[in-house]
Amino acid sequence: MLPVEEFAKKLINQGMILGTSAIVYRIAGTNKYVSAGLREAYETEELRVDVKLINASDELDIAALKQWQPQFSNATFVLEDGKYIVGREVEKMSKRWFNVVNPDDICETYGADSLRLFEMFLGPLEQFKPWKTSGISGVYSFLKKLWKLYVGEDGSKASEDAPSKDSLKTLHKTIKKVEEDIENFSFNTSVSTFMIAVNELTAQRCTSKAILEPLLILISPYAPHIAEELWSQLGHGNSIATEKFPVFEEKYLVESEKEYPVSFNGKMRFKLKLSLDLSKDEIEKTVMSHEKTVQQLQGRTPKKVIIVPGKIINIVG
Repeated sequence: MLPVEEFAKKLINQGMILGTSAIVYRIAGTNKYVSAGLREAYETEELRVDVKLINASDELDIAALKQWQPQFSNATFVLEDGKYIVGREVEKMSKRWFNVVNPDDICETYGADSLRLFEMFLGPLEQFKPWKTSGISGVYSFLKKLWKLYVGEDGSKASEDAPSKDSLKTLHKTIKKVEEDIENFSFNTSVSTFMIAVNELTAQRCTSKAILEPLLILISPYAPHIAEELWSQLGHGNSIATEKFPVFEEKYLVESEKEYPVSFNGKMRFKLKLSLDLSKDEIEKTVMSHEKTVQQLQGRTPKKVIIVPGKIINIVG
């Protein structure tokens, strides 16, 4: 069935997702529990409790704890500032430690695409990574921003307009990076690249299908559900999964301009964007005739004009 004897070139073992356990501190020989910040004054024993009983500020829901297990029903608690603060420890996610996060609950709240992206965004594929539910909101916000890039209040924002030079640069540097990341199984940096691309295209007010469609194909393996929906909203009847991977073109990343720092006696005073095609003499002529240069010199003739094409301009006077 396969054209080669062994199609798998490398075995990759995915790193374990670790859990952040919640710890309560029982004063030895009693049924009294002391808040984490006060435990050093007592001899205590550590007990793990269900992470669902803890809020984002590490505060324990005492009433819920008493209902959770009989051993806590008659317990008393020594509070700090009116709250019981638990201890935290990153360790293996396990039912034994009551630190398991149910993916169904995450999907219910944030959607399956948020869960997929966040798991990839946690870090390199082969490393152990601690799960922190509070961090998923950043990925969720990214998906909402992605949606807004494609869909406005009146429906699809995509147009047949020709793409701008900046948008083409954003797209093709994204294609290049994501292609490299897929080859290296560096999915966490792909997610970062998507976030940067969406921010840049939003700032550029990009609506061109020539940019938005390839970008969506890039994102689709990472966030397939939202990609499929947006692909449909762009007017396509087929699945985005059948589309070819976008092709990177180096020409769109070639810089045609340089923003030079213009310095006077070694101190940068302003910046000037010039074509990289200009010769040294042309650069000098342009800079010396600029109104800000005239203002800085105030009629003086500079002793020397140092120009390194593509790098710096320094006027010594």
